[in-house]
Amino acid sequence: MTKLYQKSEITFAILWIVAYVVLSSYADQLSLSIGIVKSVTAVLQIVMSLILFFWIRSNNLSEKYGFCKPIIPARQFLYPLVIIASTAFWGGFGLQYGFPDTLMYVISMCCVGFLEEVIFRGLLFRAMEKDNLKKAIIVSSLTFGIGHIVNLFNGSGRAPASSVIQVIFAVLVGFVLVLIFYYGKSLVPCIIFHSANNALKVFEADGSFSPQIEMVMNLVAIFVVLGGYVFYLVKVFPEKAEQSKT
Repeated sequence: MTKLYQKSEITFAILWIVAYVVLSSYADQLSLSIGIVKSVTAVLQIVMSLILFFWIRSNNLSEKYGFCKPIIPARQFLYPLVIIASTAFWGGFGLQYGFPDTLMYVISMCCVGFLEEVIFRGLLFRAMEKDNLKKAIIVSSLTFGIGHIVNLFNGSGRAPASSVIQVIFAVLVGFVLVLIFYYGKSLVPCIIFHSANNALKVFEADGSFSPQIEMVMNLVAIFVVLGGYVFYLVKVFPEKAEQSKT
């Protein structure tokens, strides 16, 4: 694995993305056949997370991939992310599954937060950043968002319009997180937000809002919260990063 990384960081990142997407999709199907949501997926993703984490540590790449404290205090930039994560409870609190399924779902989503941040914001972004920063930011954000288009074809039950909104939302979230990583030098806040945002979905009340109202809420989250946050990060974050260094 190390030889492949040394030969081509981009190839290494792409192979991890493909392995993650393909194996997780297959594991989801196996989990459903067993009858416990994410049961096989959670085990697979735990293994993948441990392999990636210890490989990074053993190769002294922890600082490069953001396994450290951010140089900008989290209180200065995390509030919008807390608002985004809280959307799971805007319609109330509920349990979508029984205990075994809920436990496996939460474990899987925490691993997803770790894996996707390390792969998209870490491996892929860092591999491209040294050649073209703007291109690295765009590609990292777009690939992360477009990856969610699978919900159009995987039988998730989402309406096409809802899946398109999710893709747009994911692209903007990816853009926000890559800026946080680039300027803050730490992937830890990104992993925590991503894991929490995914895992909390299992506790949202099902069918609290009509599809129309839910779509309006999603659009508000996209254009008001995320749009304003992107503007803040682009205009203010570089200055804060420089001040933190000094």
